[in-house]
Amino acid sequence: MHTAMDALGQSETFLDFQESLSKIAPIDRPVLLIGERGTGKELAATRMHYLSRRWQGPFAALNCAALAPSLIEPELFGYEKGAFTGAAERRPGRFEAADGGTLLLDEIGNIPPEVQAKILRVVEYGVFERVGSTRPVEVDVRIIGATNADLCAMAAKGRFQADLLDRLAFDVLFLPPLRARRGDIRLLAEHFAGRMALELDRGEHPVFSAGALRALERHAWPGNIRELKNVVERAVYRTAGATVRDIVFDPFDSPYDAATPSDRPKPAEAAPHAAPNAAAPAFKDRPFKEAVAQLEIQLLRHALAATRYNQKKAAQRLGLTYDQLRGQMRKHKTALT
Repeated sequence: MHTAMDALGQSETFLDFQESLSKIAPIDRPVLLIGERGTGKELAATRMHYLSRRWQGPFAALNCAALAPSLIEPELFGYEKGAFTGAAERRPGRFEAADGGTLLLDEIGNIPPEVQAKILRVVEYGVFERVGSTRPVEVDVRIIGATNADLCAMAAKGRFQADLLDRLAFDVLFLPPLRARRGDIRLLAEHFAGRMALELDRGEHPVFSAGALRALERHAWPGNIRELKNVVERAVYRTAGATVRDIVFDPFDSPYDAATPSDRPKPAEAAPHAAPNAAAPAFKDRPFKEAVAQLEIQLLRHALAATRYNQKKAAQRLGLTYDQLRGQMRKHKTALT
């Protein structure tokens, strides 16, 4: 669940989007929000509602991807008693719940074509019939559609009504993915870390080591803000002290999986072993133990960076077990942070 505080950012990309959202919010027309998963489409729709003239009215939302296609129509428009098996009494739908306010249709591309026709009638005339009834119901609702699908391509294939798309696309806002606003990653990470520490009743606000921050800032974030939140919260709860050092991006990445031949580093990948002479000048005239320690640190840094701080893959790259890698990281903890 998003909170208003999750709408954090100071990057130019983020601020430009917020400016566009604030500009369209008071205009009482349908809007489409296009964004990847985890970019905060529902949060943006909620903010748009509260910046509009409808802010004192209800805000209702329906995730159309969470329902079977046959259930979307009764969920949106309601139904009369006896309309179908199990309809024991009249039940209003989301349009009636949002009367006088805003209705967010999340994953709007999942709505069946026959239901799209009924939505078009609401957009144009503000009227519909409940399932099992012929009596018109009037509503005053602003519709915000949200999706990651290509609605234009769907319309071209006949899977989305072109007339409805035209009516909904009074304006289209594209939510920036997290990779396009890397300047906000640290701010968001510190926010999520602090909130998790509060939930765990920890007295100290967590801080990220330099290595942990580099890992966060270099990650591709296919799941965007939702993924960042999960990664940070997991890291905080797994950290005993105040400094977060270990970042696990994939919770399904077992440390016990044996490396397959395809996973093992190829000779060309094992650069630290392939060209020992290249590193020799850095260790010239150093005491043996100090030179070995420095080489170990360089190998660890290289492997961790090459695997985006995936410790299992870094261990495989170095020809170590997961426990051996963890032991080396503890040994050189100060140098790696």
